[in-house]
Amino acid sequence: MKTSRRFGVLLLLAAMGLFLAGCSIVQKGADVLTAQGKMSEKDRDALVKTSEAVRSTFSEINEEEEYYIGRAVAAMILSRYAAYKNDALTQYINTVGNAVAVYSDRPEIYAGWHFLVLDTDEVNALAAPGGMIFITKGLLRRCRDEESLGMVLAHEVGHVCAKHGLQSIKKSRLVDAFKLIGQEAVQRYSPEKLAQLTNVFEGVLGDIAEQLIERGYDRKYEYQADGLAVKFGAKTGFDPNGIQRFLKTMVGDSSSASGKGWFKTHPTPESRMESLEKTIGSLAAPPKIEAVRTERFERYASSLK
Repeated sequence: MKTSRRFGVLLLLAAMGLFLAGCSIVQKGADVLTAQGKMSEKDRDALVKTSEAVRSTFSEINEEEEYYIGRAVAAMILSRYAAYKNDALTQYINTVGNAVAVYSDRPEIYAGWHFLVLDTDEVNALAAPGGMIFITKGLLRRCRDEESLGMVLAHEVGHVCAKHGLQSIKKSRLVDAFKLIGQEAVQRYSPEKLAQLTNVFEGVLGDIAEQLIERGYDRKYEYQADGLAVKFGAKTGFDPNGIQRFLKTMVGDSSSASGKGWFKTHPTPESRMESLEKTIGSLAAPPKIEAVRTERFERYASSLK
């Protein structure tokens, strides 16, 4: 895990210029205004300090920064699970996933939405920040139709829209990271400072990866993502009961004894089904299953090996 985390850190550090640019641009702009007599020294200092302080919270991470964080996390995921090599299936998954994303709260995301199947029989789905979503072959086999697949992907899209992955980052790490960047914004990084910053970002990636793969989200986040899945899926035209059909395959499954993947990181299917029943029941006219979509799903799913 350490090697893969380092690889992810290297990708994230490639985006350090984005953080530096943000701080240095504010500082240089304030310097120009002060030199022109349009801003007092006191106001200049206040502006620079504010621009640095506001970066101590995950909510101020912009979409471009979120993408690079997610890209690094994705690299860590792909170091643990191989991508399933099936171009036709990958394109189909992306078609379904992007259809849902268009009707989500974040239809346009930096660098777009990307969906990939992982070559493992473990049942799981992972949503990295920035719109990179992974589902396993094991999970795909549990889907009975395109409605179920669409709703599962809508759940993961919901995690990204609500920025649940970013909320996994310990605030102390962000404070340390942006404090270091703010201090060194207009200076050359020494090897010691660069190593210190690398360690901080390594912790950031570790927080997210551990949350996604090992611990799972808090129950409130899973239920929130379920609610968003119903909203996004229904707007797309998918029968929201598709997620119920998927969850039914998990009830009483002997695989749950292993405590791996989905069984380790999600609430019980029974509790989610009960909550979803109320949410779906509140819809005025939920979409129905479309035979043409089921046939399309069966055609692509049959290629799974």
